[in-house]
Parts: sequence; structure tokens; C-alpha cells
Amino acid sequence: MSVHKPKLPLVIITGASSGIGLATAKLFSERGHPLLLLARRLEIMNALHLPHSLCKAVDVTDRVKLLEAVQEAEGLYGAADAIINNAGIMLLGDITKQNPDEWDRMLEVNVKGLLNGIHTVAAAMVKRQRGTIINISSVAGRKSFANHVAYTATKFAVHGLSENLREEMAPHDVRVVTIAPGAVETELLSHTSDENIKAGYQDWKNNMGASVLSPEDVARAILYAYEQPQGVCIREIVLAATRQQA
Repeated sequence: MSVHKPKLPLVIITGASSGIGLATAKLFSERGHPLLLLARRLEIMNALHLPHSLCKAVDVTDRVKLLEAVQEAEGLYGAADAIINNAGIMLLGDITKQNPDEWDRMLEVNVKGLLNGIHTVAAAMVKRQRGTIINISSVAGRKSFANHVAYTATKFAVHGLSENLREEMAPHDVRVVTIAPGAVETELLSHTSDENIKAGYQDWKNNMGASVLSPEDVARAILYAYEQPQGVCIREIVLAATRQQA
């Protein structure tokens, strides 16, 4: 970890230890941004050895520790210019059989955790009249899929709160962006406990051949939205493999 302040502003990424978050961390680091990387698996983030990065083992459901981490990073690198609220879990299940504890966990991480991330930066961005809040949702935040009831509820919530937030932040020149990927080759499916559902989902991905999105595909979309002039807000990007029909 370096205390030297780079020329580019600080970017915060949650869920940075795997998948989209990890790929985004690498890409923004290549661009020269200092980073605050947040996830529960600290060793993976540290192993990236990214310059000008502060890695913290923080669960986004812990509002106090999340805010403390942001304050520490801003003390090192200056005010956060962007937060990428990427942390999320996908626990697919038949609504008649699924353990309701899984619904609670998804709501805590995918909705309340995202709100916690917004809370750490929104007031300061409004005061500075600048900033970008990027919320990672899903195609499942726009349409339904089998065995996705509770997960879809959380992602529809991300879309709805992001649009409402955008309306509230726009007069203060703060941008709010929603990124909604389709199927991505990440660890997300591994969180699901129903083996039959996991197998069916994997078969669905396999039917698309080798063309599901990579985490790097989504990272490039995030960077594209962020690197627009501050006066340009890419409100939403929905991306999926060309062969993904649903």
C-alpha cells in the first residue's frame, strides 16, 4: 500500500475479490486510479498487488465498518470520485421450497448493502457537486427467470432505487449508473444451494456455447460509463452475450 497520492481520483469497489469486482479493480488500476477494494476475502485482494490500493475485509452489510474503510481510504487518496456497488449474492430457488433465510441474505447484501455503499459517499458528492455512483444489477432486474423470485426482487429493487437516486442526485451533478449484465462466467452461481437448479442454470449457459460474458466484458462497460464527461450520465447499460436470448 502506498501513501503517495496519484493524480487520478479514488474509486471504491465492493465485492472486489472475484468476478466483476476483481476485473474492474484491475482495469481501473491500469488507468491509474487509487482504489479502495472491499470484500470478505482479504487475501485475494492483497494478492493482486495493485498500486495505490487499500484492501479491507469488510462485509457491505456492516455499515459502520464500511464507512470507516471509506474514511481511511479518503485520508490516503483524497475524496472518492466513484463507488462501484458490485457486491451481491445469487441464491436461486423454488419459492415453495427455498429456505427464507436465503431471501433475507440476498436482501441484506443486494439491497441494504448497496444502500450502505451509497450512504458512505452521497452526502460528500452532493457537497462537492461531483461524483459517480455505479450500481451493479442484472438482466434479472428487468425481467423474470425460473427459480429467481427472491433474487429478481432484489435486482428490481436495485433498478428502482437507482433511478430514484439518479433523479435526486442529478441537480447536484452527481451521476447514477445502473449496469445490468446477463449471464457472466463468475462464482455467483456457486452460492446457490439447490444442486438441480445449479445444473439447470449451467446447462442454460452451456447452450450459449463459449459466448457468455466474461467479467472483463462487464468491467469495460463500467469504465466506459465512468469515463464519460461528468456532464454525461449513461443511465443504464444492459449487456449480455449475443447468443443469450432471454
